[in-house]
Amino acid sequence: MSYKLFIPGPIAVSEKTYNAMTQWVMGHRSKDFVNLFQSVQPQLQQLMYTQDPVFISTSSAWGVMEGAIRNVTKKGVLNCMSGAFSDKWNDVAERCSLPNGKLQYEWGTPIDPEDIRRELSTGKYDAITFIHNETSTGTMNPIEGIMEVLREFPDVISITDTVSSFSAVKIDKDALGIDVLLTGSQKALAMPPGLSLLSVSDRAMKRAETVEGRGYYFDFIEFQKNYEKGMTPSTPVIPLIYALQSKLEDIFAEGLEARYERHERLNNLVRAWGAKHGIELLPPAEFGSKTLCCFKNDVGIDLEGLRKELKAKYSCDIDGGYGKVKGKTFRISNMGDETDETMNTLIGQLDDLVPQFLPK
Repeated sequence: MSYKLFIPGPIAVSEKTYNAMTQWVMGHRSKDFVNLFQSVQPQLQQLMYTQDPVFISTSSAWGVMEGAIRNVTKKGVLNCMSGAFSDKWNDVAERCSLPNGKLQYEWGTPIDPEDIRRELSTGKYDAITFIHNETSTGTMNPIEGIMEVLREFPDVISITDTVSSFSAVKIDKDALGIDVLLTGSQKALAMPPGLSLLSVSDRAMKRAETVEGRGYYFDFIEFQKNYEKGMTPSTPVIPLIYALQSKLEDIFAEGLEARYERHERLNNLVRAWGAKHGIELLPPAEFGSKTLCCFKNDVGIDLEGLRKELKAKYSCDIDGGYGKVKGKTFRISNMGDETDETMNTLIGQLDDLVPQFLPK
């Protein structure tokens, strides 16, 4: 049984995108693959607002998240932690035996750029990680303010996860000065899981050249060498690159500004539904995500019961919270290909069912 997914990833995939994946594969060292690889580059660079190459990795975003810190960290990496995924990044750094530090916040609290300035002023770090849109808490961190501070520390390489915000809000990589911008296929891009994208600045590439123990699979230098030949270092998931090609057609047919406006409009619909029922966002509203809403479950909704009935009656699903806030929060996604019609339909279904699952 399939369900329409309104969870924050993987999200619903269009029939057009699925159909694109049925094209015949070719040898990944062939001219045909070079043509496919190069065909997506101009639009990927435009979507990332960068002149730097955009590398394609057959992995989840966690692969390139781990790879990035292994490529650029020498003195130490400062991990900005305010949710499940940013917390995990510090765990990854420790498992890679990299010197690291924690800038820890309560889940749902946005990063304060002044705290970054204080930590980097110690001189202990030459890399920093932060998540633009912390999916577990629905918190969108102040990327402009963070990058303004980072420009004061030219020896610190910035690594930014945009998995659930990329293509849904404007992220001008070059203007902001982001060194490593990375994302995955299964969230705002509305593709199946299994593909990640990253763009690496010349500054970060130069750092990688001096770092030992980068490994092979996620080595920036290997990505660059193969990029120059129109290839990937290892066998790529060719069907997903066809899907990416198709999705880029959709994105640019809609228009970037229209896409950004649509995500904000649909997000506001979901926020308004919550407000109508006295349900508050977990983060401060001004730092709420534009691609999902993470609501506090202060009204005591039986989330397991609600989700079960949503599946049975309407063949759709929302999320019942993640990590240590599971059950205490719930999340509704509006990212990807959602429309006013699909979101209003979901809202109507929730209005129908939620009263049955409130405390008596």
